[in-house]
Amino acid sequence: MARERDLFANFERMRREIDELFGDVFERTRLGTRREFSPDVDVYYCGEPPRAIVKADLAGVDIDAVGLEIRGRQLIIEGERRAQGAEERLYQQIEIAHGPFRRVVELGADVVADQARATYEDGMLRVEIPLLQAGERAKQVPIKAREQQNGDG
Repeated sequence: MARERDLFANFERMRREIDELFGDVFERTRLGTRREFSPDVDVYYCGEPPRAIVKADLAGVDIDAVGLEIRGRQLIIEGERRAQGAEERLYQQIEIAHGPFRRVVELGADVVADQARATYEDGMLRVEIPLLQAGERAKQVPIKAREQQNGDG
């Protein structure tokens, strides 16, 4: 990958970690308020032909209710981790976050969205997306000579 892209490759991860750091401080000051669920994600590039791999920790999420969408360089993962029935339970501690989530993963390269594949095993979602090869992007456009019609010029 080009050096310019390397500078921004971890930007999304750093932003999320900063949000989580300050979020934890704010959560501790609000009594009884819990943070919303947002799945942890790993993103890496490998293989020949090259591809992006996105792994998301979706333990406890019904995978049939998860949506995946690719828009340009963004992979969007949406769904909900539902809380287990709380009837007849007296909780001492609640730390497992629940609720709807929408996670936007910024990819560091152009991808071929219609060739993406996703699998789910042991609570981990794995999305594999081929990278757009440099030669695939360019498309020759033929130039036609404009014909003179009715004296238009």
